[in-house]
Amino acid sequence: MTLKTANKILSGEINLVDAVKTKIERSLSLIGVIIVTVAASIGSGLFVLPSFAAAIMGPGIWLAFLLAGIVFLPGTLSKSELASAMPSNGGAYVYVERSFGPLIGTISGLGLWASFLLKSAFALIGFSAYMYAVTEYLDVTANATLLIMIALVLITVLNIFGIKKVKAFQTPILALTTSLILIICFFQLFDANFDFSRPMDSAIDTSRNQPILVAEAAALVFVAYAGIYKAGAIGGEVKEPEKNLPMGMLISLLLITLLYVVVTYIMMGSIEGEWWLNSDGSAREDPIFAFVDAVASTNVGLALAILAVLTMISGALSGLLAASRFLFGMAKDSLLPDSMSETNNKFETPHWAIIITAITMAISILTLPVKDVAKLASGFQIMVIVALNVSVIILRADSEKDYWYKPTFKSPLFPWVQLIGTIAGGVLILIMGEKALYGALAAIAIGVSTYFIYGKQNYKFSIPKDE
Repeated sequence: MTLKTANKILSGEINLVDAVKTKIERSLSLIGVIIVTVAASIGSGLFVLPSFAAAIMGPGIWLAFLLAGIVFLPGTLSKSELASAMPSNGGAYVYVERSFGPLIGTISGLGLWASFLLKSAFALIGFSAYMYAVTEYLDVTANATLLIMIALVLITVLNIFGIKKVKAFQTPILALTTSLILIICFFQLFDANFDFSRPMDSAIDTSRNQPILVAEAAALVFVAYAGIYKAGAIGGEVKEPEKNLPMGMLISLLLITLLYVVVTYIMMGSIEGEWWLNSDGSAREDPIFAFVDAVASTNVGLALAILAVLTMISGALSGLLAASRFLFGMAKDSLLPDSMSETNNKFETPHWAIIITAITMAISILTLPVKDVAKLASGFQIMVIVALNVSVIILRADSEKDYWYKPTFKSPLFPWVQLIGTIAGGVLILIMGEKALYGALAAIAIGVSTYFIYGKQNYKFSIPKDE
């Protein structure tokens, strides 16, 4: 970019979004944004987390998912505004870096990268439980770790091939899985054994007697909504991003919240007892299979287990896609080595960022327990939401100086929505306990170290670009 062009942008003579071209093609429509975000969310969010939440607060878990969705709304509104002003790859990293500077930007970028790859790792860990149900029924032996690693290689290759391949893989899987689950849930509403009062009474009793358990379950399932933010991370690949990014994220949040609340309510009203637990008292990692096996048949349960495997691979696919874009965005600002911002000549994807993210996912899968992965991912996501809410407040207050900040979508009820989101996020972090806090401290330490070792002497300020 020339000095003359930069001066015109700063003076408002030309729009920043029209000033710079990119090597990465914009190919995602509004429907594509919704498919990628929903597919990225419902994998582990629907197929694994319900049993972990139920182990905390019992059959009233629909309330935990609803509460998490409500707390997620302020951050989604803030991110929608930020994305409409800065529709570039890197998403929340870009927004935080432009609001707080390169040091906080490095911390947030690496924290987001870790959060998204952990969410994807959680999905791949969860799919092994459903694969076990299939292999046990077929009486064949399969190495779960080997299958997970094969799936990881598959999604890495698909990511390098490009976002069109990602969407083509996800669309039929998402349609089949959600349709089958909703059909089963619909028929359960007319089953004579369905108890409408059980999940409602449990939610009311827990809220009245042990509200901390509801908050703890909501904090745990918070990561189930993380897929919505993947839209911002790939903002540079969305058509008409000023319109499609905000609309796509808000529609996705509504759809995902309704899906979680309806399905978990019907699951818990359909079966008595603590069916979500294993014989040793631990939470099952295949609650949807257990539910369908009990209310329909083993054959239907196995069909859904196969779809669950594909759905969680699909979710991990989106997660790897989004996580790699944080490294890509940071490298473009020279906070990370330039190789991270290199794009493949044929597929126009940041191949090194994708490969490094995939390797880190493999290490996480091999070394971290399932619940710890979920808690760490949720903790990172909540911290970022707090930062995004504060970013909107800072950029709105600084609008006279920051000529480039011209969002086409503005969050309603400013600044109250942002303040409520910030406070609620802080409370959830405290409720999550020491493991989430340790994860936050580790992200801060790694971010600070990276900035002072590499980023500080190489950082180049750049105005947010239209990718």
